[in-house]
Amino acid sequence: MSDVHELLDTWIANATDDELLAELKAMKEAGDEDAITDAFFQDLAFGTAGLRGTIGAGTNRMNIYTVGRATQGFANYLNENFENPTVAIARDSRNKGELFVKTTAAILAANGVTAYVYPKISPVPTLSWATRYLQCSGGICMTASHNPAPYNGYKAYGPDGCQITSEAADAISAAMNATDPFADVKTMDFDEAVEQGRVKWIGDEVLDAYYDAVLKCSVCNLTEEQSAAAPLKLVYTPLNGTGLIPVTTVLNRAGITDITVVPEQKDPDGDFPTCPYPNPEIREAMQKGIDLCAEVQPDLLLATDPDADRVGVACQDGDDYTLLTGNEMGVLLLDYICKMRAERGEDLADKVAVTTIVSSAMVDALAQEYGFELRRCLTGFKYIGDIITGLSDAGQVDRYIFGFEESYGYLSGDHVRDKDAVNASLLICQMAQYYKLQGKNLVQAMRELYEKYGYYHNRTISLSYPGADGAAKMAGIMAALRETAPEEIAGAKVEAVVDYVDGVNGLPKANVIEFDLEGGDKAIVRPSGTEPKIKLYIFAKGADAASADAQLDAIEEAGRKLLS
Repeated sequence: MSDVHELLDTWIANATDDELLAELKAMKEAGDEDAITDAFFQDLAFGTAGLRGTIGAGTNRMNIYTVGRATQGFANYLNENFENPTVAIARDSRNKGELFVKTTAAILAANGVTAYVYPKISPVPTLSWATRYLQCSGGICMTASHNPAPYNGYKAYGPDGCQITSEAADAISAAMNATDPFADVKTMDFDEAVEQGRVKWIGDEVLDAYYDAVLKCSVCNLTEEQSAAAPLKLVYTPLNGTGLIPVTTVLNRAGITDITVVPEQKDPDGDFPTCPYPNPEIREAMQKGIDLCAEVQPDLLLATDPDADRVGVACQDGDDYTLLTGNEMGVLLLDYICKMRAERGEDLADKVAVTTIVSSAMVDALAQEYGFELRRCLTGFKYIGDIITGLSDAGQVDRYIFGFEESYGYLSGDHVRDKDAVNASLLICQMAQYYKLQGKNLVQAMRELYEKYGYYHNRTISLSYPGADGAAKMAGIMAALRETAPEEIAGAKVEAVVDYVDGVNGLPKANVIEFDLEGGDKAIVRPSGTEPKIKLYIFAKGADAASADAQLDAIEEAGRKLLS
């Protein structure tokens, strides 16, 4: 009998959750080898992003036992490294979120770790905020970001409000590996833990303080008269996630009140019935909002993902609506922040902006224009958060002005250490008002920046490698690229190969390979740390939009062949 079948029998013998037990028995009775293998061929990996996987029975699934095992490992780590440890916990609108939160809080409580729990769904940035505000030893958010409905996840945070360090993740993972999910996990009744004060509810005052902190991030220089002359009309969709209350609260307090919410995507719903991928990067997720825009005729469409750490924007462009990319919005926001600060007479030479190695090269042109220091880090907002923390520890946090990822994540303040769609939504709307006074929308403003700095175009392609053999195939592709790097890509000579596996320019080690092409274009290959995908990031600069896109098309075609 194979290992997966032994594990299946062990789970059937020990699982007490009726729903999971029924799923396990059905799996065994059906004799579905593919389903059994996929459910048990590996443990969900615990990395710096924590856990993420589809909901269901098995070691490779999100359920109360895999969540319990991770939490026991986290509790062991906290008790070894902190005196009287505490943890803040939140969840987004995903299915099983409340169950996983209560499971986690009860296990922490049984291990002597006090849990502070948001009583309602709440965005990722509010979890980072609560961890810092309540001076907790760590934080946990039940979220799978913008993944499809079958997914949930478990994001772990350190006391600085950043996703945990690699060292902490390794220590927690080691503790997990020594933990039997059925025999070694300490727990207690959740309601008893609340009664005993081992689990405490996070009060409204914490959220109110967060809203105040976000509003302090405003860089708007418009007078009341100017704002009145450019009233903003907005269509907004929280994509059935957590953004509705925090985003509209902050915008209303900033005087932006003409907000039409997409009705089909207004209420929290873990099934995300209007789109398979609740991701504002994808037009399909934005389509309900675009349809409503045809009726409302707003200045822009704003969309936040389920855990409200990412935000996407579309604006009218002729007869249609154009979606701004994450790179474009990052460039627009950084340019706007620099303009507003310069108007106030601030010296930008002392300021620091942060982005990632896979973000637009156009940011370098902005750094040259405005004179700020640009720092690039690895992919993952935790690395941007680490830089903010480093500045804070050095007493220089006021130098930080903005950080962004190409994957629609932005942050302009030091109030949290993760991307913040509530903060970004405020900045985007105020920036839209600034440009509205000049008679243009954000798409038109971006085109002006292209005309000024050059057409820096980017594209991200995700290639999937599902199933039990997917991880092995991904590893084989990366090994082959390292062993025999291509001499040319899309007819352009590969002038340099930068392999981040051993660390580059002081950055941590990473499974990333960069191919620098003659003429300044490049391609970067990076396996996802949370999904069975390899991401291909491609960059081209052209004399105009059409030539830049043509170069991207050629690099994409060659890249897909390399990764097949």
